Formats: sequence, structure tokens, C-alpha cells
Amino acid sequence: MWLRWSEGDRVARRPKRSDNGGPPLDDYDGPPWGKGDAYVFLAWQAAHAKAWKAPSREIMLMRLDRAERLGLTYEEYTLEILERGRHLQEEDTERIAEIRRARKRRRFNHFE
Repeated sequence: MWLRWSEGDRVARRPKRSDNGGPPLDDYDGPPWGKGDAYVFLAWQAAHAKAWKAPSREIMLMRLDRAERLGLTYEEYTLEILERGRHLQEEDTERIAEIRRARKRRRFNHFE
């Protein structure tokens, strides 16, 4: 690093002896898991990554087609599979209506 003292002079700034060259830790709020158990946080993080891992192209297109036929988004349809372990059909009108009502609640605009 160079600091400029005047237009003609440049002097190298030497780091402190304890400086490891990393970013400052002034804004460090602690680990991402907070005060809880790190193992539980990391286990949930791994499970989330495994559950939302991209499926094959054929499965993704099949889910997208079914979701569109039911009037849902791909994410809503996939979340239903992950949460309840079942694929929605046209006969599941009550559950589809419940998902749509939840969608309207999520779209609430805080700036109005």
C-alpha cells in the first residue's frame, strides 16, 4: 500500500506486526448461527442445500408443467412436495386455494 504525502513523494506503509492482511472485524456480529449450537445450524444448512439441490432437467420441466396447470409457481409446487411429500393434483382444490391465499398475503406492499 502506498500513501501519498505530496505529489512527488511516495512512502510505503508497513503493516503492524499483528496484522494478518484480512478485513477489519469492526462490523463482526458473531457467527451466523448466533448463540445456538453450531452443529444444528450446519446440519440444517446442509439439509436445506440437499433439499433444494437442482433436480434433473426432465423433473424440473415436469414440475413446472404441473405447477402451471394448477396455477401455482414452480417454487410453490416444489415446496409442497418438500414439506408434505405429495404431488398436488387437480382434485386438491382446498390446498391449492390455501397456497394462493398465502401468496396474496406475501405480496403485501409495505409502501402503500
